Amino acid sequence: MPRTPYSRPARAGLACLALAVLAVAGCGRGPLADQAAPPSPSGASTAASTPSGSASPGSCAYTPAGEPAKPVDPPPTTDVPTTGEVTFTLAMTGGPVKITMDRSKTPCTVNSFASLATQGYFDGTRCHRLADSGIFVLQCGDPTGSGTGGPGYTFADELNGKESYKRGVVAMANAGPGTNGSQFFLVWDDSTSLDQQPNYTIFGRMDAGSRDVVAQMAGEGQDGSNPDGTGKPNNPSEITKVTQG
Repeated sequence: MPRTPYSRPARAGLACLALAVLAVAGCGRGPLADQAAPPSPSGASTAASTPSGSASPGSCAYTPAGEPAKPVDPPPTTDVPTTGEVTFTLAMTGGPVKITMDRSKTPCTVNSFASLATQGYFDGTRCHRLADSGIFVLQCGDPTGSGTGGPGYTFADELNGKESYKRGVVAMANAGPGTNGSQFFLVWDDSTSLDQQPNYTIFGRMDAGSRDVVAQMAGEGQDGSNPDGTGKPNNPSEITKVTQG
């Protein structure tokens, strides 16, 4: 896809757009905040706000935060796998989207996604936001389809400061440090302007065929219903079921 070089002021504008698009709506990080997000309880564990997100090797902290958008249990917090890869396939409107995740790099994020997926949390949900200018991402993971829903808990970022949001990357949307929940985004074309603020945990990568599936759905455009020029995808972009493997 051809790209137009951006001037420095334009890049700054794209950075603001990126924050708006990838923020979990209602949580105050971007200008799309619609309503107050459920506050985290006072006295949340230190581990939940540290960059690693792990209280100790093989353990993760998940902090209660409001009611889940769909009935679901929180992930296990101990005996969390920290080695090896795991693959999940999203059966979507346009075809299968296979995501490979490296547990050694983002164990707590993978642990959360795996828990939600195996409980059917993502099944029958539509991706609620598409960005097709400046950055190229399809945002999913909210059963309400509003951009405000979450799993009833938050957890810390797992960042190394070298994140690059190239085509095929799968990363967590958030509302600021340590506010990950269930929303994630699929990068369907290079979104390197996001590299200027590597604030989104990269926890998986799509294979070539899966990237094409997402790009084809995204190619149908969006309705421009959000103030930042993004909107609901014209393609249904539904995740009908998530399976391991």
